[in-house]
Amino acid sequence: QVQLVESGGGLVQPGGSLRLSCAASGRLSSTNVMGWFRQAPGKQREVVATITSGGSTNSADSVKGRFTISRDNAKNTVYLQMNSLKSEDTAVYYCNAKSIFPIGTYTYWGQGTQVTVSS
Repeated sequence: QVQLVESGGGLVQPGGSLRLSCAASGRLSSTNVMGWFRQAPGKQREVVATITSGGSTNSADSVKGRFTISRDNAKNTVYLQMNSLKSEDTAVYYCNAKSIFPIGTYTYWGQGTQVTVSS
């Protein structure tokens, strides 16, 4: 069983920065994808950025150029560096991990961490 523990959320002013971390306990498959999703009040959960075990990344258009996803495979940890934060980035951010096997995929979620961008 894999558990994901997020940290790094908080209150920041517009234009500021935050760094989220997500540590996975337990073993993910050698082929896996880790990522960040977010959910603002009254809105559906949406993908922010993902990174594969091979290091390929994807990010939502709304955060391109501002957010950077990275990972440390030795520590089973994924990071989200968020710069130039805007009020519309306010949301609960969830860490996600997918272990990919030939027979199927197992998906895990963290408990979420609140990010509030406000002056």
